[in-house]
Amino acid sequence: MSRPCNTNGVRGALDNSGLAAGFLTIVGTIFVAELTDKDALLLLSLATRMRRLYAFAAGAIAFTASSAVIVLVGSALVRYVPIFWVKIAGGAIMLGYAVLEYVRGLRMEKGIQSREERLFKNFGKKEAYAFLGIVASLMVLDLAGDATELLTVIFVAQFRDLLFVFAGVVVALVGASAVETALGSQIGKVLSANRLRNLSVVVFLIIGSLIILTSGILT
Repeated sequence: MSRPCNTNGVRGALDNSGLAAGFLTIVGTIFVAELTDKDALLLLSLATRMRRLYAFAAGAIAFTASSAVIVLVGSALVRYVPIFWVKIAGGAIMLGYAVLEYVRGLRMEKGIQSREERLFKNFGKKEAYAFLGIVASLMVLDLAGDATELLTVIFVAQFRDLLFVFAGVVVALVGASAVETALGSQIGKVLSANRLRNLSVVVFLIIGSLIILTSGILT
């Protein structure tokens, strides 16, 4: 006599596998994008001029707060825009980011240096004030339209689970902050502003193309 098949157990295992794969996709994509984003250069520079724990804490707080904002905005957006168009627009914007990164040249480096000088002007006298300024600056950079923000909205549209996406994005951004601040000057020597910009172009082109290809536009 044959035993009945436990379909619930099989289905549960598949669901768990899908969730794990989805979570790793979010973490991996956001992590790579963050390492080449404009706020990464600022955080790398900060890690060479202040205590690394301070820099990491500033990044972790800023990116957690900005991720919450982006996830909430993304959830409102995807109520009215189909995921197909979110992906098409997202992929196109990512490709646009690649072109922008290539065209704007050294202006990014000069802007980061200027912002860094303002942040450190009074750091020795008013550390708490300067720390809040650093957190605010990182949040502004993250919310002012960057790759990780766009990818977060796309993941919200794809998975439709705010806490799931938020958790994945925060893990990725905090992990990237830890890497950037822990290695600090070592990464800075390898990833100069010019190399970071060129790497950003490549990463944005790849991610943008993959987003468009997985949107179903070719089917």
